[in-house]
Amino acid sequence: MRISPTCQVPGVRAFLVHKRLSTLGTLVDLRPPLEELKAGRIPDGYIQVDVETPVGEAGIQAALRNVAEVEVVSVAPTLPEPPVLPVAAPASDSARASADASSRTVRVRTELLDYFLDTVGELMLATARLREVGKVLPENTRPALEEGVYRLHTLVKDLHDKVMSARMTPLSLITDRLPRAARDLARRKEREVELVITGAEIELDRAILDELADPLLHLLRNCIDHGLESPDERLAAKKPTRGRVLVTVRRARDRVIIDIEDDGRGMDPAKLKASALKRGLITEDAAQRMADRDAFLLSCLPGVSTAKDITDISGRGVGMDAVKRVVESVGGTLEIDSERGRGTVFTLRLPLTVAVVHLLLVEVGEEVFGLPIAKVVGATEADPQALSKSRETALLPHGNGLLPVHALEVLLGVPASPRPGFRPFVVMEGDAGTGKVALAVDRLLGQEEVVLKPLSRPLDLLPGLSGVTILGSGRPVFILDVPRLLTA
Repeated sequence: MRISPTCQVPGVRAFLVHKRLSTLGTLVDLRPPLEELKAGRIPDGYIQVDVETPVGEAGIQAALRNVAEVEVVSVAPTLPEPPVLPVAAPASDSARASADASSRTVRVRTELLDYFLDTVGELMLATARLREVGKVLPENTRPALEEGVYRLHTLVKDLHDKVMSARMTPLSLITDRLPRAARDLARRKEREVELVITGAEIELDRAILDELADPLLHLLRNCIDHGLESPDERLAAKKPTRGRVLVTVRRARDRVIIDIEDDGRGMDPAKLKASALKRGLITEDAAQRMADRDAFLLSCLPGVSTAKDITDISGRGVGMDAVKRVVESVGGTLEIDSERGRGTVFTLRLPLTVAVVHLLLVEVGEEVFGLPIAKVVGATEADPQALSKSRETALLPHGNGLLPVHALEVLLGVPASPRPGFRPFVVMEGDAGTGKVALAVDRLLGQEEVVLKPLSRPLDLLPGLSGVTILGSGRPVFILDVPRLLTA
């Protein structure tokens, strides 16, 4: 191999080559020696590596393809291929493949992967910090630093992606438990149930999977106990006596979508509104303006249920709120669609990972807060004095309707920096009781990809905070949970 003559850090490039090749097999010989490589002493930029590896020339070329400023001059076997001798009882192809796979696989504790991910997250923060420091350096020193920071960012991002791929686990880890749960519940309820699961081979971050096990089980139980009719009811409705529950998993860009669908009786939006009104969770005016799709989400409010009979399985009104809370805690969303007499679909839209999130940074007074981009509908500017009011609540025109306005400084109890004239408003997704809302802020600072850090005690007890991150400037920023902030 040959290091580019224009390379500013030949020792780093050579060490990367050494690390890449060491993952392919056993390094037999290295010229120049490793100590010389680290010191950057590489005569004419050429490196020779002897490696024992099962991969061929194409595999070696692929391993070194992404190492910048390194050219693979030649790859050649050092020994001739040994002759293939016939054997009396050759192993089957599947057995050989299994043995090869086993020899290349090791078990790693999830705690160790979590440590790697946290460490890579710290590297990403340090890289962002270096980028910010570079902005205040003299002009003549910036290009070299910016190039180094860019290279560092590329390597750290690649390392992060590799660690994340090691944490990815097929959804079958939790969906394999569902058939037995469905059989047991169908037997208890004296119902015929067909459960169909597709797409379980799709992978998610193990941290998300660990949180999803109980919500998926609850949704399945809800479909069978509360959604599907009894065999007699299905016959009367001219349906097959056997009810059907479909669990469908699919990948959509950087999201994983899980649909849990039944062909049961469906949900009645009018009954859900009446139940929420009875408990004082929504107003009469909100109930009249609420679309059916939003009404279905009322089932996620504590105590709201349309079940006639309360059982140990469903109908207590204390399950769907927990499902929604868990899904949102991992950066996902829950949607419900239903049609009377035809069934209900629960849709979970989940990120591939919870480690890195996209935020909209906003300023209120002298403080900066992060809003999850997944929850942001849009942003606009308006004159607060020109907004109409209803019962002392300001209303912002949006689309074909009006949205209630909440001043973020009031919700958080921080001093604002009022400016004359127009003010920015961020339109956010709320929950079933609030719908979309508009947050008044002082300034929009832009979007940023950040490493999410969990809150520790006592901050995790504060409503309205979902996590924290550190910007490249070293400034800590709280990430807001707007629905919980509005109901706190």
